[in-house]
Amino acid sequence: MQFLLLIYDEEKRWMKLSEAEQSEETREFGAFGKEFAKAIQGGNGLQPTPTAKTVRVRKGERLVTDGPFAETKEQLGGYYLVEARDADEAIAIAAKIPWARFGSVEVRPILVFS
Repeated sequence: MQFLLLIYDEEKRWMKLSEAEQSEETREFGAFGKEFAKAIQGGNGLQPTPTAKTVRVRKGERLVTDGPFAETKEQLGGYYLVEARDADEAIAIAAKIPWARFGSVEVRPILVFS
């Protein structure tokens, strides 16, 4: 079963870290990737929220606004697509993501269309 692990953290926290602290967190993500290499089907980090655009279509008209959909304390920073036996295993994997210590990781099962 596939799950999307959506990683949220405060962008400002990351920006305040020293180069050494950023390197350490990057190393932790590398270790996570090695530990769960068999489960990880894909994943990426995302550019900061000022680079985001939100698209809506209302009454046939396309509306594009700058930034993420909602103002929140935490921003979506990246994701992993993982293969897990069940939700409990996906949650256990999510708990090992380094930024789970600072932000949150949303675990969502992938909807499979027939």
